Amino acid sequence: MARMTRAQRERRPGRRRSIRTMFASSVLVMEAFIAFFAALTAYGVLGRELGDGARTGLLAGGTALALLLGLAPAVLGRPWGYTAGWVLQVVFLATGFVLPTMFFVGGLSVLAWWYAVRTGARLDRENAARDAAQAQWEREHPDG
Repeated sequence: MARMTRAQRERRPGRRRSIRTMFASSVLVMEAFIAFFAALTAYGVLGRELGDGARTGLLAGGTALALLLGLAPAVLGRPWGYTAGWVLQVVFLATGFVLPTMFFVGGLSVLAWWYAVRTGARLDRENAARDAAQAQWEREHPDG
């Protein structure tokens, strides 16, 4: 018999997944890819002007940021998960100090993060209200 993960054990029929978490996770993974390719760009473009140590540092720092962004969806279910996401947004935006174009790309990504968190939370509230109304209706009309 295969072992089940905690998420699989806690999954209940009729229980919905958080839309806010799904939206936010999508944005973080998209940003992870952008951060990695920005690190490669910085390595190639700025590498000519900098020494080998600085080039390696740019690539390592960008890759580390990409890994953090890629792993961040795993902690969104924790109380501090969205705070960590906001901190990563600030760091992602700050990459513009290395590649100025990242101020624009990072700004758009921060807007996407804000929209995902805000809209996902609203949709989760609407789903909870709809589920509560459905449960009340089923209690009032047991015969269907």
